[in-house]
Parts: sequence; structure tokens; C-alpha cells
Amino acid sequence: MLGIRKVSIIGSGHVGESAAFIMAMRGIADEVVMTDVVEDLPEGKALDMMEAAPILGYDTKIKGSSKGKIYDAIEDSDVVIMTAGFPRLPGMSRDDLLGKNIPIMRQVAENVAKYAPNSIFLVVANPLDAMIYAAKKVTGFPDNRLVGQAGALDSARFMSFLAAEKGVSVKNVWGMTLGSHGDDMVPLRDYSQIYGVPVNKLIEADRLEEIVERTRKGGGEIVKLLKKGSAYWAPAAGAAWMTESILRDEKAVIPCHTFLHGEYGINDLPVGVPVQLGKGGVEKIIEIDLSDQEKAELKKSADHVAEVCKRVDDLKLL
Repeated sequence: MLGIRKVSIIGSGHVGESAAFIMAMRGIADEVVMTDVVEDLPEGKALDMMEAAPILGYDTKIKGSSKGKIYDAIEDSDVVIMTAGFPRLPGMSRDDLLGKNIPIMRQVAENVAKYAPNSIFLVVANPLDAMIYAAKKVTGFPDNRLVGQAGALDSARFMSFLAAEKGVSVKNVWGMTLGSHGDDMVPLRDYSQIYGVPVNKLIEADRLEEIVERTRKGGGEIVKLLKKGSAYWAPAAGAAWMTESILRDEKAVIPCHTFLHGEYGINDLPVGVPVQLGKGGVEKIIEIDLSDQEKAELKKSADHVAEVCKRVDDLKLL
């Protein structure tokens, strides 16, 4: 990617504004455009962030666009991040958002294909599994330019819990989750490490399973605490991490949702696996050896993704 590195964010709620702020602070993009259907909201948030720039020392140009110019503003974007949609509330599962958020995705995806046809489309909004499935059907983008942010977030949650458990810096922890973005995700015990040592050699099995289960329920834990919304800083950080690897062509290996075609024994479904992210988007799917337990868990997770995608088709939401 040459010239100005431009990122557009569809949706200026908590996730969208937090992602814009993180990218500005880290100098990931030259220009960040926030859009929203709520009149003047993205313009106000963008102006506020630009007024903070002299104090915090970033030169990223942050702009907002609403008032019927939501999609004109995303032209020439290198990456478009979809955060728009209804958040989860207490008692709701991610799948409960299906009927509310798929129609939003349909409209957004149509306009991304029209106004930013060469962009990499990064999906953050829930229900993630269904949303990236819908994005593919509507945009017709090749698989490498469609990527879902789930594993980056879920893995970060797993790593934060592991670090807290052992009282070490998060910089000394590496963890990874595969599968769906939901209660069927698959935190990997063998590939998650502290100081390079597998966590299952440092943490008792029963306690490790409690941490795995907390990771699976991590989003719901925050929803319950917030009462009127869902997580946003960690999802925004995950989206910024992925965007940075794309725009800087870092080729970082990050767990992300991508469409599989035989990898891990899964076909034509968007499932979270480790991928190499660079200027071409998903440039490589990394296949790793899994234990029998992890294989079974990943199959269960993929089966759930298949059920959710079938619901999208059966309900004729696209």
C-alpha cells in the first residue's frame, strides 16, 4: 500500500471511536474516517480527538462523516472496519443479535463494495460468525480481503487472565484461541505459553479449565458488569492490531476469522484460525497440530458456525 494509509470505520460508537483513538496514538494510519447514521456524532468525536492531538503528539488526521455522506467518505480506503450494530445487553447471546445486525451488515457491505471495492474489509460487529458470512455473500470480495476480528480479542482475554493468574507481565504471555466467537471458542492449552513454557505445565489442570471457561464467557462477564452495553476497548485494540499488521505489511500471525477450504477439515465456513496478515489481507492460513480434545472442540465450534450461517439463509436476511 503506497501513499496515504486510510482507514474508515463504519460506526462511531464505543468500539469505533476507541479504535480510531488507538490507531491515532500508535500512528497506524495517516487518515482515519469515522462514519455514523447519527447526525453530527462522528464529526464531534473526530474534532474532539483532533483537539487532543497537540497534547498527545499524534499527526493522524481524524475525520467524521454523517448527514447522508457516510459512504462517500470511505472512498480510497485501504481498510474498512465494520463496528456498527446493536450491542449485547445482559441476558443476550451474540446470536440473539442476528435479526438486528445482519440487515445493517447488508446495507454496509453493499456500500463498501461500491465505494471501497479494493479495500480489506475487517468485521468486528456481532454476531461475528454470521456477520462475516453475510459480508462475503454481499460484497463478493475474495476471501483474503475479508477478515473477522474475534481471535485477536479472545486471545487477548485469555492472555490477560493467564498473566493475572501467575502474576507476570502480559509481555511474557502468549495465548491463542480458535473457532467461533462465542461460548464454543477453543483456547489452546498446548500453544499458550508463559516465558515460553506451555501453560498446562505451569497451571494445575482444574484451574486452567476455569481460566479457559472464563475466556469463553469473557464478553458476557463485561456485559453483565456494564449492564447497558458491551466491551469496547479490547475489541478496538484487537481491530487496531490487525489493521497495523495489514497497513505496515508486518505479516504478523494473529488468530482471525477467515473462510476455510479444507484447512483443519473445515470447508466454506468463516472460522477463527491463526493467519498471516499483510498488505494482501489474509496472506496465509497457518495450520498447527491439535490434540484430540482440541480437534473435537474445534469441530463443535465449526458446527455452531455452520448452524448460525444456515439461520441467516433460512431467515432470508440477505
